[in-house]
Amino acid sequence: MEAGPTWEPEAWGSSGGWPAPRGARAGPSLSSVLNELPSAATLRYRGPGVLPWGASGEEEEDGESNVQAMAEAAQKELGEPIPSRELPWPMQARRTHRQSHARDKVAQGSGSRVAQWALWLRRSKEKTQERLHTLQPWAWTLKRIGGQFGAGTESYFSLLRFLLLLNVLASVLKACMTLLPTWLEGTPPGPPGPDTSSPCGFYNPDPQGLVTFPTHLFSLLSGVGFLEWSPLFYGFYPPRQHLAVTYLCSVFVIGLLHLVLILHRSVSGLKQTLLAESGVLTSYSHRVFSAWDFGLRGDVHVRLRHRIILYELQVELEEAVVRRQAAVRTLSQQAKVWSVRVLLNLLVIALLGAAFYGVYWATGATVKLQETPLVQQMPLVKLGVDYLPSIFISGVNFLLPPVFKLIAPLEGYTRSRQIVFILLRTVFLRLASLLVLLFSLWNQITCGGNAEAEECKTCGYKYKELPCWETRLGQEMYKLLIFDLLTGLAVMLLIQFPRKLLCGLCPGPLGRTVGTQEFQVPDEVLGLIYAQTVVWVGSFFCPLLPMLNTVKFLLLFYFKKFTLFSTCSPASRTFRAATVNFFFPLVLLLGLTISAVPVLYSIFLIPPSKLCGPFRGQSSIWAKIPESISSLPRITQNFLFFLGTQAFAVPLLLISRRRRIRSSWHSALWH
Repeated sequence: MEAGPTWEPEAWGSSGGWPAPRGARAGPSLSSVLNELPSAATLRYRGPGVLPWGASGEEEEDGESNVQAMAEAAQKELGEPIPSRELPWPMQARRTHRQSHARDKVAQGSGSRVAQWALWLRRSKEKTQERLHTLQPWAWTLKRIGGQFGAGTESYFSLLRFLLLLNVLASVLKACMTLLPTWLEGTPPGPPGPDTSSPCGFYNPDPQGLVTFPTHLFSLLSGVGFLEWSPLFYGFYPPRQHLAVTYLCSVFVIGLLHLVLILHRSVSGLKQTLLAESGVLTSYSHRVFSAWDFGLRGDVHVRLRHRIILYELQVELEEAVVRRQAAVRTLSQQAKVWSVRVLLNLLVIALLGAAFYGVYWATGATVKLQETPLVQQMPLVKLGVDYLPSIFISGVNFLLPPVFKLIAPLEGYTRSRQIVFILLRTVFLRLASLLVLLFSLWNQITCGGNAEAEECKTCGYKYKELPCWETRLGQEMYKLLIFDLLTGLAVMLLIQFPRKLLCGLCPGPLGRTVGTQEFQVPDEVLGLIYAQTVVWVGSFFCPLLPMLNTVKFLLLFYFKKFTLFSTCSPASRTFRAATVNFFFPLVLLLGLTISAVPVLYSIFLIPPSKLCGPFRGQSSIWAKIPESISSLPRITQNFLFFLGTQAFAVPLLLISRRRRIRSSWHSALWH
């Protein structure tokens, strides 16, 4: 999901330029004739690095070009500015371009060292931004996917790349704010012994005696045993003053950073979505006469651009047919359509209700089954019982989305609108099932919210069954992540590849019917958002979960890419890219909002465990922050309180808005 068109070297030719003509005849050379054409005068509009017709060079088939040569061309072009009136840009962009060069001339003529430094810093910033565009990972892979399988499939891989970036940032912050303070203040103590005297019982996660290899394997999959008292989970971290503050602050810093990045990505696609829905950019003349990029060179890039335009026209034609049919409906036909829609939505509500009740039942049944002697004596059965909520959630998420896809075409909407409804229902199923799981767990922890209950009266939570309830929540999120990865691998190896083999072994209509597979963008995108929501919920209780998710998404990118090119065919029906460019980040923002609810509830309302974690002994997890602020000097306290006032927030908002406008027009100058 790209925010906009970017300057990519492979789309503009290599440093060698255009290939030399073959079989030149006597007389004027072909290059001299081509240079007389009107299109030769447009070379300066095509971006830096494009050389005249007939220049010698060799084409690079893999789409990679010489970045250094293009950087030199860009530097030469910056040194010889083009008059603003000759640039094919909007008026505001021309005005910004003219003002920028006017400031450069003033700085160069003033002779002031401060002005010279400001000019150098601004140009360095612009060059850095330009080079960052060329360093985007997997840019050529995304272009191939978009040309061969459509913009919707490309949006999935672009979203996966964006989520990988979010997890990398979260992993770095967790390492700096959680892992480093843990060891900088000394070696963490070991687990509490079984003889620890406390009104809240004892907590001994360290396994005793000889442990077999199958037990180690089951512990690795379920997060118990040797993993339970490790940096992976909350209970390992000792109750130290600075560690407690940085541990809690890391959650808020990561959440705020992710919120800003997702909002920026959502807003960047909003304008395209509004224009696409209004019909301004969906005219066929725009696609036919204005969508071609005359700076492209090479058969690979030309074919990809052909396919992209073909997919866009296909989407417009499909949606035009549906809109034309809707415009000529009679009153009785409209009443019939709306009656069908009401009945289908009632069916969807019934299916969702049954799924949520099943998740609630599975969570409660897990606790009861774990206490039975038969389950405790059989490690494999115990592992299955531990994964019972994860299995039920994955089963529901696997069975119901195909039902939603069967229902959507019956409602009479356009293809893009069908995608939106499928996404809404699927995301509600996935995120709400996760909330039902968390609600059932918190119901067990807090005795159903009854603080006066016998089991919760002493410590504020059910300490006998859950002596370290934060680690228990982290283990559930850890199992959801592991099971989601194992499920994806199993589907790829046991379903997708056998279907592809069956297609090759059974030629004819049967093989094509059974073996033909399409990349299901809504299901795959919602799987990514669900996995990221699990990480947001569990990162407080399982601090290393973002690191594990980084590895998972990295593997997932290459697995999905291999599966896409090996087993999938281009989609028979596509949908508009502008819709997904805005809707996917919006659903991701919804996942971030939903994940904040259980985390904030745990921080502010549930008493922390008395036997584990950095907040043991506190009335609440948040109580550590006011206590730490009160120990600071008075000047520092006043400054922190000032950061929460409107006197600081309003100027910051105005400055950020001005910088965003300037950066957007700087992007317009280059794109």
